[in-house]
Amino acid sequence: MSNLKLIIKREFNAKVRNKSFIIMTFLSPLLMVGMGFLIFFLSKVNNDKIKTIAYVDGSAYFTKEDFKDVGGIQYKDLTALGAEEAEKITEKDGYYGLLVIPETKDIDKLAKNIEFHSDDTPSVNILENIEDVIEKNLRTRKLEEFGINKEELSQANIRADIKLSNYSGEKTSKIIGLIKTVIGMGAGYLIMMFIIVYGASVMRSVIEEKTSRIIEVIISSVRPFHLMLGKIVGNAFAGLLQFAIWGVLIAIFGFVFTLVLGVDSSELATQTPQMQMGAEQLEAMKEMQSQGKIEQVVIEFFQLPLLKIGIMFILYFLGGYLLYSSIYAAIGAAVDNETDTQQFMLPVMIPLMLAVYVGFASVISDPDGPIAVAFSYIPLTSPIVMLMRIPFGVSWGELVISLVLLLLTFLGIVWFAAKIYRVGILMYGKKPTYKDLWKWLKY
Repeated sequence: MSNLKLIIKREFNAKVRNKSFIIMTFLSPLLMVGMGFLIFFLSKVNNDKIKTIAYVDGSAYFTKEDFKDVGGIQYKDLTALGAEEAEKITEKDGYYGLLVIPETKDIDKLAKNIEFHSDDTPSVNILENIEDVIEKNLRTRKLEEFGINKEELSQANIRADIKLSNYSGEKTSKIIGLIKTVIGMGAGYLIMMFIIVYGASVMRSVIEEKTSRIIEVIISSVRPFHLMLGKIVGNAFAGLLQFAIWGVLIAIFGFVFTLVLGVDSSELATQTPQMQMGAEQLEAMKEMQSQGKIEQVVIEFFQLPLLKIGIMFILYFLGGYLLYSSIYAAIGAAVDNETDTQQFMLPVMIPLMLAVYVGFASVISDPDGPIAVAFSYIPLTSPIVMLMRIPFGVSWGELVISLVLLLLTFLGIVWFAAKIYRVGILMYGKKPTYKDLWKWLKY
C-alpha cells in the first residue's frame, strides 16, 4: 500500500509540474473565455448589420405596414420601378436581395410563384421572416374571401397560457426544462472530454516508460497492478485539480472581460439565445421577460437538486474515468508506440459516442424512457447518460444500482487490464493482436 501511495504521488507531481500542464491550466480558461466573447461580438456585429431587401409587389396585396423593419432586416418598396429596373438598382446599390411578388389575383397561385433574387443563398432566418410576412398577409386575404374580416380575425385570436405546477402545488416555468437540459448536457460532455484527454494521458505515460525501459527498473520493486492503479489515480487527482482551477479562472476571466470590455451581462446572456433555444422556448422567454417572471426561473434553478447533481457528478466523474483509464493503461502496455494504439481505440470510443448520441436523442425528449434508463445502467455509458438524466429527477434507488454496477465493472476491468498490463509492459518489438491480448488474459 505504501508503494501505491508513492506511485500516486509520483504521477501527480510529474503531471502538475509539467510545463505544458501549467501553461494549459492557465491558458485554456483564457482561451475559452476569449472565444466566448469573440463569438458574442461576432454575433452582435452580424445582428447589428442591416440587410436591405427591396420588393416589387405586382399583386397590390401588400402595404408598407406588412413589410416592417425587424431583426436587422430593412425593406424598401421599389414597386413603382418594375421588376427589371428594381433588379438593376438592387444589384447596383448592393442590397441583400429583391423580392418579386407576381401580378395575379389568385392567392394560391401567388403563393407558389413569389421569387427572391440575390447573389448568395439567403440565410434560413431571413427566409423565414419573409415567408412569415407573406403567409400572414395571404392568410388574412384568404379569410376575407370566406367572409371573415381582419377585425373579426383579430378578435378571434386567443393565446393559451398554461400555468405549470407540480403535484404539491409549487409553480414552475416553461424555461426550466431548457436549464435542466443545459446542465445535464454540460455535465455529460465534461465527463466525456475528461475521459478522452486524461485517459489518453495515462496511456502515453505507460508507453513513454515502456519505450525508455524505465519500466523494467520500476517493476523490480513494485507490483504491476499497483503501478497501473497508481498511474490512473495520480492522473485523476491532477485532472480534478486542473478542472477546479479552470472553474475558478473562467469565472474570474469572465468577470474581468465583462468589466474591461464594458459588456452588459444581461446583453451577453440574451445576445445569441437562438443558438440554444427553440422557437417556443424563445417565445416563452420573451413573455417571461415582459411579465417580470425571470425571478421565478432563478428561484426554480436553486430549487433543483444542485447538491445531488454535484455529488453525483464527482462520483460518475471518477467512476467513468477510472473505468476507461484502466482500459487505456492496458492498451498502452500492449503496444510500443502511440501509432499502434489506433487499432484498439475504436472499441473504446464507441461506448462514449453512443452515450452522447443517446443523451441527445433520448434523454432530452424522454429522460425516463426505456432507452435512457437502460443506458444509464450500462457501466460503459452510465457516467454520461445518467448525469444527463439527474437534473430531470432520478430516484436514489436508480442511482445506487447504477453506481454499484459501475463499481463492479470497474473492478472487473481493472482485473482484466492488470493481466494484460503485467505481460504487455515487458513485451517489445511485436505489434499485438486481439488474439495476443486474449492469450495474455489466460496467463
